[in-house]
Amino acid sequence: MLINTVGPVWDGNEVWLLTAGGATFAAFPEWYATLFSGFYLPLLLILVCLIVRGVAFEYRAKRPEESWQRNWEHAIFWTSLLPAFLWGVAFGNIVRGVKIDQDFEYVGGVGDLLNPYALLGGLVTLTLFTFHGAVFTALKTVGDIRERARQLATKVGLATAVCALVFLLWTQVESGDGKSLVALVVAVAALVAALVANQAGREGWSFALSGLTIVAAVAMLFLTLFPNVMPSSLDADWSLTVTNASSSPYTLKIMTWCAGLATPVVLVYQGWTYWVFRKRIGTQHIAEAVH
Repeated sequence: MLINTVGPVWDGNEVWLLTAGGATFAAFPEWYATLFSGFYLPLLLILVCLIVRGVAFEYRAKRPEESWQRNWEHAIFWTSLLPAFLWGVAFGNIVRGVKIDQDFEYVGGVGDLLNPYALLGGLVTLTLFTFHGAVFTALKTVGDIRERARQLATKVGLATAVCALVFLLWTQVESGDGKSLVALVVAVAALVAALVANQAGREGWSFALSGLTIVAAVAMLFLTLFPNVMPSSLDADWSLTVTNASSSPYTLKIMTWCAGLATPVVLVYQGWTYWVFRKRIGTQHIAEAVH
């Protein structure tokens, strides 16, 4: 059931992530170089997880044996859990600042990335994405799975609210300003409203509001960073900023035109995909041979 709810859209959504990496390379090459070399191990783990998860979706139904399907289900679970956690760790370190020298090279170790602030950030993204996914499951299914997903969303949502509030307040106290405070309030209010909507059985509103929570939380992190994109914990003068990490104005101009023309088209056909597969599904819609 879970695989069938995400089947029409998951690979299209994953493309956005890959596009973000490519756009970062083109628009902010210095940031890309420092980020992907300094965070090599966690980003490599994320990449491996994305590859294995894509294979697992396709391979699970290739053989009827229960053990075969169960193993691929475990692969889907773990390769979804790890990226959800590691993205928060990565963003937490970016906001907190890492050991960057005068040549804009990361000189720390993997252990430096596993600090309390970053680990809390990982816990926030893990619980927030799990809540978002549980609400999506409730939105797309009928019967027992819908009810179980709603109950799970309530439990995980409460844990998310606690973790996110602590993390965002910590961020605001350390490096926030008025704009980031507004984003914080929006994120917390949207999360609380998503929980209320889920309890009321309004999964559509809950999903939209949990999505708004994610957008507002990410916006807050970047507002606290600006004009930095990757602060140096060794010397503020060695931090990467939107100025010293960016490509030439000509490159940015070309990218803006390309994005301005292509992005609306992509949004339209992805929106059409969601519309075509908008209805709820139940076990009666799934072929008997694919359990």
